[in-house]
Amino acid sequence: MSRRPLALLSAVLLSQACNPVTEEEAPAPAPEAAAVEQPLAVTGFAELHHHMFAEEAFSGGWFHGGHTGTLVSCDGGEPESDHARVRMDLSNMLNLCPNAGGVDLSSVPVLSQLFGIGGAVGSEFIGKIEGTEGDTGLHLGRKQVPTQWPRWDTIAHQQAWEGWLKQAKDGGLSLVTVSLVSNGFLCSALPYQNISRPCDEMADIEVQLQMARDFDARTDWAEIALSPAHARQIIGAGKLAMVLSIETSKLFGTKDWRTELNRFHSLGVRSIQPVHQLDNRFGGAALHNAIFQAAQFLENCHIDTDCGVTGPGFTLGFDVDANCRNVKGLTTDGRALVQEMMAKGMLIDVAHMSERSVQDTFSVSQANNYYPLYISHGHFREVMNPKLAENEKTTPAWVVKELRQTGGMFGLRTAHDETRAYTRTTVANSCQGSTRSLAQAYEFGRQGLKVPMAFGADLNGFIQQTRPRFGSYGACSAGFKAEADAQANQQRLSGPPRLGTDFDVYGLAHVGLLPDVVRDLKQLGVNTTGLENSAETFIRMWERAQSTRTGMADAATDIDTSGVAPYVEKATREAQYPQVCGKAYSPNSKVLGETCRFNEECVSAKCTSLDCGNITGTCICDGDNDCGTSQYCGWGLNTGICQNKKAKGALCAENRECLSNNCRWTFTCG
Repeated sequence: MSRRPLALLSAVLLSQACNPVTEEEAPAPAPEAAAVEQPLAVTGFAELHHHMFAEEAFSGGWFHGGHTGTLVSCDGGEPESDHARVRMDLSNMLNLCPNAGGVDLSSVPVLSQLFGIGGAVGSEFIGKIEGTEGDTGLHLGRKQVPTQWPRWDTIAHQQAWEGWLKQAKDGGLSLVTVSLVSNGFLCSALPYQNISRPCDEMADIEVQLQMARDFDARTDWAEIALSPAHARQIIGAGKLAMVLSIETSKLFGTKDWRTELNRFHSLGVRSIQPVHQLDNRFGGAALHNAIFQAAQFLENCHIDTDCGVTGPGFTLGFDVDANCRNVKGLTTDGRALVQEMMAKGMLIDVAHMSERSVQDTFSVSQANNYYPLYISHGHFREVMNPKLAENEKTTPAWVVKELRQTGGMFGLRTAHDETRAYTRTTVANSCQGSTRSLAQAYEFGRQGLKVPMAFGADLNGFIQQTRPRFGSYGACSAGFKAEADAQANQQRLSGPPRLGTDFDVYGLAHVGLLPDVVRDLKQLGVNTTGLENSAETFIRMWERAQSTRTGMADAATDIDTSGVAPYVEKATREAQYPQVCGKAYSPNSKVLGETCRFNEECVSAKCTSLDCGNITGTCICDGDNDCGTSQYCGWGLNTGICQNKKAKGALCAENRECLSNNCRWTFTCG
């Protein structure tokens, strides 16, 4: 690492020597107590979960594009290519657990598609989970930078390039927690020729750690922060403070964890997630995506029938209770690890912990005068749609209360998900998955849970980001197509307007657009003051970890989870729309040039689609009234395309083609 933090100079009162004095001398005035100097508050917002060096996660076999250098277009994902796909045949992986206990695993899409068929089909299946379309496998049409990627739904192409990070820093980002990440299961599913070394999570962490140190050494606008005081110094110098963290399932591998913790701390790591995605020797993980339930199953061949998370009546891999919660909390090693991290003043990230692990960690915090805990990236359970809310990975209000009591904070996921409406905000929830949805969650956290928040974007984290409010790349589409079209049209008609950046149509495509998320939230009417000053909040949390605490930071008795509107099922909402050919649509929601399925979707009432909308078309003009006042609806080769009216002397066929509205007998405009 190129730099070391300046040591803080402690104010020390020096005792005066007792010199002989005469009785006539007046006693010297007692020196005034030295004022305790309060550090100046830093400016800017924080991003608490950023995978800057993830091109080396999964043994370097998944992501295209590096964090440095020049971004270049990719090859398009030919079978068994260099990135963005799984092996052509994964069926042998399930042979690790030949006895499925009579459970029909074919009912689990992730197993039947990924393991049963694998390869091209499996890769495309991954790429269509919750929004992504064509970003994995062949990913045709997602190859060219910057016109085709990055986009909000990127899961296999770089989102953390250093140029974009600098853009975010110049836009107000002043502190970022860089998470060194990997997952052995995902690595094991990749084509052998695509990975650069044997699958080993901690080996990936070592490589990324060195990349972070190299980045620190060569960059004059960013620096790894080793202490709260150092972070203040870095930001005060106009640079970006980077806090290193580790997020991996097999934390420290099989090595002595105390030795490894000391070593990684000496190398600059200041935050750790003790648990990630899978149960490990430190504790239980929160149930999450079915992919990781399959991964846990391949480790222990356990099938639980107490609750059906993975499929009808069964859960793969995890031991769950009747409420579908992991019964495993912190282990003896887990408690000892948390205690040792506290002794070092490190930051403890409880994201991905099972609820029981969180409770156990909070107990250790209480025993240490409420040592601060934080969640680097998460969703507020009470305001999310029911499908996501039932996921143990989401954060309930009682966990937020514990965070507040410890003096911790919450990194809000900049997600693409559908949220329930929070009625105490003025922001209409009228564009699902966009900043309008994000506003519901943020205001619920600010007004209801009253928890300090920063971003927890999780860019390069194998997940999708905030959708755009405009354009044709998934605007307002967390519900269903007819609703998405209606909501996107509403944004066009009632605003607020576009920002004039890539965020308008590509959404949160990369880290450089985080400042635009703040800007769009503000113009929607969200109070973003706390968010915009979240770097200071993070540093104060870190300072609390390293100071003498006298007890609870905040009783958190004022949490109010009311004000969340009831959820209306998608099927009920969809039934309210008219249908053509048995498909719901939004009338008059498409303007000229936009993709359409039916005439009824177009404002012009004319769509070039075929086969009952199965072959999509484009909205075209059906008369001059569909075009601007100085245009006419074209014919011949320009049929359906608005054309500018012609000046005097130009060739014409009809009066309507001329600015003068007069096409003379010589076939020229008069």
